[in-house]
Amino acid sequence: MITTAIDTNVIVALWDRDAGLNSTAQSALDEALARGTLLISGAVFAALMAAPGRSESFLDLFCRETTISIDWSVKESVWRAAGRAFQIHAARRRKQRDPGPRRILADFLIGAHALEGGHHLLTLDDHLYRTAFPNLTVVKV
Repeated sequence: MITTAIDTNVIVALWDRDAGLNSTAQSALDEALARGTLLISGAVFAALMAAPGRSESFLDLFCRETTISIDWSVKESVWRAAGRAFQIHAARRRKQRDPGPRRILADFLIGAHALEGGHHLLTLDDHLYRTAFPNLTVVKV
């Protein structure tokens, strides 16, 4: 049985009005659920609260109804792995003067949480996670 951690962007895509985007996210979530269980980190839960019209009670109900578990714990190993990956990313951006999208620590916490927990990570942004966490099993939506 495989546990699949879900990146924030997959759930945001699920809620998108674009039928193509939300149906693609739904299919990916269904496939992941068929392989095992679904999980989000506390960082994903907190980020989802910023989505328009989303509240704690909405998210609690959404997770219950979709059987998505929430892992509220963040162990030291997750913080350290996230910090190392973020440090390397920041150094690479400075060196290359990379104009690409800026990343925030939460992205690295999500990846480190999945890696340290031995989970797969379902995301729309596989490049970031494959680069930052080469040993993480990344499933692209």
